Amino acid sequence: MSALDTLRRYETPEGIELEMRLAGPVVRACAWLIDAGIRLLLYIGLGILFAQFGELGFGVMLIGFFLIEWFYPVLFEVQTGMTPGKKAMGIWVIHDNGTPISWPSSLIRNLLRAADFFPFFYGAGLLAMLANQDFKRLGDLAAGTLVVYREPKKERHPLPASEPRPPPPGLTLDDQQTLLSFAERSRQLSPQRRSELAEILAPLTGREGEASETMLYGYANWMARGR
Repeated sequence: MSALDTLRRYETPEGIELEMRLAGPVVRACAWLIDAGIRLLLYIGLGILFAQFGELGFGVMLIGFFLIEWFYPVLFEVQTGMTPGKKAMGIWVIHDNGTPISWPSSLIRNLLRAADFFPFFYGAGLLAMLANQDFKRLGDLAAGTLVVYREPKKERHPLPASEPRPPPPGLTLDDQQTLLSFAERSRQLSPQRRSELAEILAPLTGREGEASETMLYGYANWMARGR
């Protein structure tokens, strides 16, 4: 794998391949600055609110500061996978296998921010990120987490209308995915390109030209309906 490649792939036990695009130090630093600004506003709000209650208010304020500092990121990461800063930058935190982050993992990665901060201003965390291909700081290494870009959900295009036809037996999973991909993308392709691709798949249909294309749409509709 190239050292410059930031795309990671993980195959689930069900045979589904997940693609994850890693978030680097710059975008993560921007997200941290946004979250730091939000936390600062919360600190100021707490200070104004409890300053009038004397020593009791001061004690409650310190507890509030502690909870905000350590549990602000944990709460957002477990609920949505991302803090407001990460959401603004289009990134989120997940487990190495692509599953949503859990309470224990989020607690570990955030409690270890203290170690990442040494010797000053996240120096250790930055060195750790630059030393491994997954851009993991110390907290990510301990918790088994990744910070990746949150890709927008891909809209599935409707299949062309065609009478569902059972495909020939013995099609592999790759063959079926190719057929469905061809049918879904057909409206985005020129007629010449559709005919060219249909000719490549002609051995499956035993037909040529437009007849082969129509037959492929029928196979795709059959498979899409789970028959």
